[in-house]
Amino acid sequence: MTLLVISPDYASHLLPLATLATEWQRNGHDVVVATGPATQPIVSDFGFARVDLPLGRGANAGVIRSQEQQAAEAASLEGFFAATRRGMVETLTYQARERLTDLMWMPVDRARATLDVVERVAPDAIIVDHLAFSARLALHTADVPYGDVVLGHPSALPVAGEVYGFPPAWPAAFAPRESDLRDLRALCEEVSARFATQWSEAARELDPAATGVADAFALHGDTVLYNYPDALAAGDGRSLPPHVFLGSTRRTERPDPQVDAWIAEAGAFVYVSFGSFLSVRGDVLARVAAALRRLGVRAAIATGVTSPDELGPLPADWLVRDYLPQVRLLGAASATVTHGGNNSVTEAAGQGVPLLVLPFSTDQFAGAAAVERVGAGRALDPNSASVDDLTSAVAELVDPAWGGRVALENIAAAQRARTGPEIAYATLSAPTSPTS
Repeated sequence: MTLLVISPDYASHLLPLATLATEWQRNGHDVVVATGPATQPIVSDFGFARVDLPLGRGANAGVIRSQEQQAAEAASLEGFFAATRRGMVETLTYQARERLTDLMWMPVDRARATLDVVERVAPDAIIVDHLAFSARLALHTADVPYGDVVLGHPSALPVAGEVYGFPPAWPAAFAPRESDLRDLRALCEEVSARFATQWSEAARELDPAATGVADAFALHGDTVLYNYPDALAAGDGRSLPPHVFLGSTRRTERPDPQVDAWIAEAGAFVYVSFGSFLSVRGDVLARVAAALRRLGVRAAIATGVTSPDELGPLPADWLVRDYLPQVRLLGAASATVTHGGNNSVTEAAGQGVPLLVLPFSTDQFAGAAAVERVGAGRALDPNSASVDDLTSAVAELVDPAWGGRVALENIAAAQRARTGPEIAYATLSAPTSPTS
């Protein structure tokens, strides 16, 4: 049996997909990853084969820097970073306006390239990142079954009554004006309609008999695999398509003796990371660092593109690097401060770690609201939260008596009992599976 994994050339997307594929590998099957060249080292580390399939104009092998991107992508990133400093609605508005170019890059060409890969690899099963729209366009048009992996909050796949890019929920710390929300939703509806037209035109170029679609963002594969704990999605009132919840795809990381020795030292610690993109927000990282100094707790901070010099005085017992083994550190952390990315939320919740979420963009707002709703942590506005606010929130979460630990331990126990890769393999390998 051969599994084909299709992923954009971004580490944060490929890592969970590759981790899912390890269950096929463990059961003696072949795994081929179709992605761009930047993430070749990740594919090699997993021991998989790679075929070349760039699906976007940008790439990220771990820490993204705008100066390393093509000119158009660099300009888009800089505009995005600037928008995050203005607020939730401004950021979502900017992303909506960028969406037609960054989601369907060379759609017909990339769709044909995808079908060529499928023909050459001849897989028995396929899993695809839901945001690999050009690849999914190809599979839909050619009626090729696949497992659709939704990374992020489940609202990344809109359901009835929702529109892509407009969050169905956001934390209490954000109070956007109703008029701004109306304008944002109208823009998202316009983008959705234009995207459906673009999808339909590309589909007809691939196959003249293809029918148009009303909402391309809402299309999904035969089986939807939500890389998310079901407990965080429960009770939000959303009606989901045929699906399974994977919980998380907690990966195995290379041993790091220095990190292991640091963890073993006495004292609790807080893990801080804003992921591949948002590490550029050094101003927020600096406020978080100030709060942790005030509390007197140890900290492990992944600074990404931000220079450690921007964080102020660094205590001798802190661990500060541009990149850190996140899963390993979360396994021992007392709390985490995060931007609310999918890997950060699922890997923290899956190990019972309280979250302080500072969301900046896309589905991070809905994810932060979910964490807040089920009592798995706190959420604050990264642009307005003061050092006092951050200090108070972290102090609450690291307190052993904090009341959210039961909910988190239940999530962690469920994921220990059955892992995301095991669920994905059982779902897509079952005799009744559309991909079997």
